[in-house]
Amino acid sequence: MSEPDDSRSLEEIEDDRWGDPPADATRLISTAYALHKRPVGELGVEELRLLISQEIGLDTLVPLALDLVERDPLAEGDFYPGDLLDALMRRVPESYWQAHEDQLARVRAVAEALDPDETFDVLYTRAAEFLRR
Repeated sequence: MSEPDDSRSLEEIEDDRWGDPPADATRLISTAYALHKRPVGELGVEELRLLISQEIGLDTLVPLALDLVERDPLAEGDFYPGDLLDALMRRVPESYWQAHEDQLARVRAVAEALDPDETFDVLYTRAAEFLRR
């Protein structure tokens, strides 16, 4: 797969127009709809974490998230240091990793390199669990 044009949105990249969120949409759903229309190059750590956690746009967003966590394993969205890495390890389905073994190797390398003295205990434990799969 070629590098996505980061000036394009998931909506454009996937050619999947969602329209407006339902009138009774939760804040999470409304946010996901808005992010689906934003250029992927403008998505920050929290936006990537949220979309990946909802399994939205994985083919486009997982490589972007991997680039971030390789530079900073503790890249932090709204929750805690390393929450983006945690989303990659816990929310990306096994079927995705099976189809993208090169990316699985990348996330495993990041998880293996975590220093227990510098890592949030829960994140370190989750990384150990991920590596045992």
